[in-house]
Amino acid sequence: MKIAVAGGTGTVGRLVAERAREARHDVVVLSRAAGVDLRDRAAVERALAGTDAVIDAASVGTTSAATATEFFAAASGTLLSAAASTGVGHAVLLSIVGIDRNPNGYYAGKVRQEQLFEDSAVPWSILRATQFHEFAGQVAVQARLGPLQLAPRARVQPVAAAEVAAQLIDLAVAGAQGRVPDLAGPREERLDRMIRAWVHRDGSRRLVIPVNIPGAQMRGMRDGLALPGPGATIAGPSFVDWLRTQR
Repeated sequence: MKIAVAGGTGTVGRLVAERAREARHDVVVLSRAAGVDLRDRAAVERALAGTDAVIDAASVGTTSAATATEFFAAASGTLLSAAASTGVGHAVLLSIVGIDRNPNGYYAGKVRQEQLFEDSAVPWSILRATQFHEFAGQVAVQARLGPLQLAPRARVQPVAAAEVAAQLIDLAVAGAQGRVPDLAGPREERLDRMIRAWVHRDGSRRLVIPVNIPGAQMRGMRDGLALPGPGATIAGPSFVDWLRTQR
């Protein structure tokens, strides 16, 4: 089948595109890096021509609720409108566990994005996943302060991005299912400890300092609002096992 991947050059989107091609699907990547601006209705319609399903794994680098909400309203709104007009049969969204319990900062934008999918004329599926194992490295890069490494505190139950990608492809092929069970890794972790392990994985002696990041979103994560409930699908590997495979 022909699958379009919005955000197909990002952490999960890149893996979705790779795995889908390996499974002999015809893949179209929608991202600025691939020459398609998700806000450009005409460009998106051209990219979606003949597509059976679209997976929305697009993201934006911000902690601002206003910026995130504006981005997802524009990008996903355009994507869904173009999908409806070109006859795409199924739209799959990658979302985040716990955003309804903690609708602040970036998560406010994801709440708006889910609403767009639920209101769409295109049959849809939504998969909420916990933070990825890769999240520790992403946060670490953003939180360096000279010779110091700041490590935000949060309770997370991370999952490998490769597992998320595989689930998204399976959903795209299976057809619209609405909200499906959340996806999470095998055990709860502390984000600051994950960052310490990531920083020291190659022998670095950089000092890692746990910190409480201000703001409602991070406070909610420290309180465990991003953890999965009892009905979640659990997929390995653990963060420690995953980190051993990273170079």
